[in-house]
Amino acid sequence: MVVRLLSISLVLALCAAAWPAAAGGLRDRLYDPGDGVLVVAHRACHRAAPSHGFEHAVPENSLAALERCVALGVDLVEIDVRRTRDGHLVVMHDAKVDRTSNGKGRIADLTLAEVQALRLKGSQDEAPPTLEAFLRTARGRILVNIDLKGPYAAQAAQVVRRAEAADWVLFKAKARFGAPPIADQAPYQGLAFMPMVAAKAARTPRDLAGIILRQASGARQIPAVETVALKGQGFTAVRDAARAARIRVWANTLADKGWRRMLDQSGDRQALRDPDRAWGRLIDQGASIVQTDHPAALIDYLERRGLRGRAPAVIASAGGQSSS
Repeated sequence: MVVRLLSISLVLALCAAAWPAAAGGLRDRLYDPGDGVLVVAHRACHRAAPSHGFEHAVPENSLAALERCVALGVDLVEIDVRRTRDGHLVVMHDAKVDRTSNGKGRIADLTLAEVQALRLKGSQDEAPPTLEAFLRTARGRILVNIDLKGPYAAQAAQVVRRAEAADWVLFKAKARFGAPPIADQAPYQGLAFMPMVAAKAARTPRDLAGIILRQASGARQIPAVETVALKGQGFTAVRDAARAARIRVWANTLADKGWRRMLDQSGDRQALRDPDRAWGRLIDQGASIVQTDHPAALIDYLERRGLRGRAPAVIASAGGQSSS
């Protein structure tokens, strides 16, 4: 009996030591612009990845897609958050449940019970997860980037703290010229925050750079800036300002729609044909965080080029094995 108690105590002690260390390693990489290129899985790892043993797709924004991200070694998982009629936050991209589930209607018109009675298309038996359930499953294993589809920042921050996931979540919001540092404002205190900058945020490339320098001048450090469809001089100005502030540049290679998709030379469609021309060009221009719908292919590309950086150990799951 004594030996058994000592064994349990030893296991608990090891877990307590490993958990913060894993969290620190993940967060440290985010805040270190020199630590390789980070991979962000758009709506989690829902695509098939045959080269890694995943032959079939899984639902986007699902716990199954989260588990696939962890297995692949993805750095950040991006999820979309909406609010139910009775005020609960759930993980789903569309305003309606029709495309991704076996139900119909708007999230805003459904109660949490009604949403959780649904089943995601292509899943074995998974309901759309709540934000809290997703964060509790992810914490200590992978960073989570939250894309809020409404004015839910304060409520989402409460959920993050209740789930004890503050060290694993990255919030973001659009920043405009002249705006004070958003990271210093409620509800982001004590949480990682990243400003987003689009071409329409300012009139000139110089003013776009000014947005970054202003956002990085606050009391709380920001880890990165997300560039939203910035091209040419606009991207260069933001990139140079980010370098001066020692923060990362986040770029998206998600496919555009319509004629823009055909002309775009930096999106996922192009990357699958010629990764050097798409992902490689963005990285060579200064992007060190790349969001994609094909994270497994991007990881393979980065490993071939030796650009993955350090990969900290993470906790596989409650009661599971550690992985690296």
